[in-house]
Amino acid sequence: MATLLEQLREFTVVVADTGDIQAIETFTPRDATTNPSLITAAAQMPQYQSIVDDTLKTARKELGKDADESAVVTLAFDRLAVAFGLKILEIIPGRVSTEVDARLSYDTEATLEKARYLISEYEKAGVSRDRILIKIASTWEGIKAAEVLEKEGIHCNLTLLFGMHQAVACAEANVTLISPFVGRILDWYKKETGKEYAPTEDPGVMSVTSIYNYYKKFGHKTEVMGASFRNIGEICELAGCDLLTISPKLLDQLNSTEETLPRKLDPEAAAKMDIAKIAMDKAIFDKMHQEDKMAYEKLDEGIKGFTKALETLEEMLKERLTRIEGETRVNNAAADIFRVYDLDGDGFITRENGQEPMSFLMLLILTTMVKLPPKKWPQV
Repeated sequence: MATLLEQLREFTVVVADTGDIQAIETFTPRDATTNPSLITAAAQMPQYQSIVDDTLKTARKELGKDADESAVVTLAFDRLAVAFGLKILEIIPGRVSTEVDARLSYDTEATLEKARYLISEYEKAGVSRDRILIKIASTWEGIKAAEVLEKEGIHCNLTLLFGMHQAVACAEANVTLISPFVGRILDWYKKETGKEYAPTEDPGVMSVTSIYNYYKKFGHKTEVMGASFRNIGEICELAGCDLLTISPKLLDQLNSTEETLPRKLDPEAAAKMDIAKIAMDKAIFDKMHQEDKMAYEKLDEGIKGFTKALETLEEMLKERLTRIEGETRVNNAAADIFRVYDLDGDGFITRENGQEPMSFLMLLILTTMVKLPPKKWPQV
């Protein structure tokens, strides 16, 4: 019998929800999504340290040796997600989602500027914008930015989506794709009610099902990509959704489970449903958002969570830059000292040069310098 993953691929596009390039190679999805938390986690893995280091070194080279550390980190920070995206695109045949800074979620103009910058970085690397989805939080301001970007041929993935009002606004803005968060909705209801939910009664599953049916009923072209799953039961209940972005852990479970998987979501069935059309403007959006306690709280929590991940990544980049540049200075200093002692230029420091071999004190100083940040180096 075919595995659940094999059957799911017959009617749903499977997307890898990870920044781990090795996991993407293992499960061969069509598309891949990243977010600040995933990029931060991947950037700390030893196998991807070269991506981080190369990004920092390139930023320093472009800005110059006298540029402030914070400016170098900011430039590298902007480019790191693109660097991971480029690596992922070498593996997958489809699209990668790269997220705009979550701290810009309520600023339409800043979101536009950052999105255009990210696309320009991909295009400079020779990647067509058709292979990129710019991830933007589903605030009213973010949705309005996406509406402008779509008209410019920049495709958008509206994330942190928890309510029907967000979904309707995205559809009317003609965004390419939305990512309703199944598991985070379940988390909220479990905490609020103290109940456990079977997959068929899962509030997150029911939310995505309602959004999918609404879109198909009214002919919206925006794709629905369920995200943030807690178990494979949720995934199976959404079989037939346009796309599902799934973590490596759950992909592995799907790939190792053999049982029949029926299709649960169907566009033809949805088109025949009796569903009322929802009018949408900013006033209605704001009213519905205020009245939907779950969506209100989870959107706010999601933006804060991604912001924290971004700040963690920035600190990590600062520390890494200090270490890289410290090692470079030590190497240069050692080379200079060697040249001073190697009087005959034969590549060796010996008594034949009229000098004692490099002293223990000098070696101790160099060793100490390696361990200290530049500002604390002893004066040689």
